[in-house]
Amino acid sequence: MASYIRSWLSYNEPLAIPAVPSIVPPPSSEDSDDDDNDTVKGDDDNDDEPPAFPSLNSAQRLDSAPTIPRILTDTERMPPPPFPGLASRRPGVAASTSSNMLSEPSGASTLAVPPSTTKVPPPLLKRKKVALAPGHGPLDWANLKKSGTDLRGVDSLMRISPSMLKLHNKRDDAWSAFSGKVYNLTAYLPYHPGGERELMRVAGRDGTKLFASTHSWVNLDYMLDGCLIGFMVADP
Repeated sequence: MASYIRSWLSYNEPLAIPAVPSIVPPPSSEDSDDDDNDTVKGDDDNDDEPPAFPSLNSAQRLDSAPTIPRILTDTERMPPPPFPGLASRRPGVAASTSSNMLSEPSGASTLAVPPSTTKVPPPLLKRKKVALAPGHGPLDWANLKKSGTDLRGVDSLMRISPSMLKLHNKRDDAWSAFSGKVYNLTAYLPYHPGGERELMRVAGRDGTKLFASTHSWVNLDYMLDGCLIGFMVADP
């Protein structure tokens, strides 16, 4: 029992607190002998100052008395450009030279219209259209081509010479050539918007030039594809 009490008392004794080590401050830079000023800055105390500008041996330094740019007077300044006088010039006449560049050119105003635009344009030729008979409009002609009606009047395509073409110049037998292709215009005469009389001008001959001067935008090959009867060849 005594041994138990003795052991219990030994456990309740305060534990010993370990000693905290003391921190020794490092030596100050003033007392240190390892000063890096000798390796970085050197012995000169003026190394941190900026360099001189301009350089001491530059051309700007050699010029002891720099000159200030001189201001030009009114008489030495560049004169203004002359007035544009191209509109007043006439073909074949030399342009007059004037000592005073500020004076306006003589003659017409500088804003005059160029001579190329003062000419009166030629009158436009009005398209002459006639009143077609009922049932002879563009849609009627398109339906006639699709109906299967024989618009050629020939069995097969032929080689047609100019002398042979001249024989077909009547209203009931009108042939015409356009760009080397020969068409039978007999069925198309009453459908022509310009009238039968205008279309008969090319009956029996080549109408390429007249067609190009009146309505070259028309697709002739599509409009008269059902009337194609042959191609132009030279006379033997």
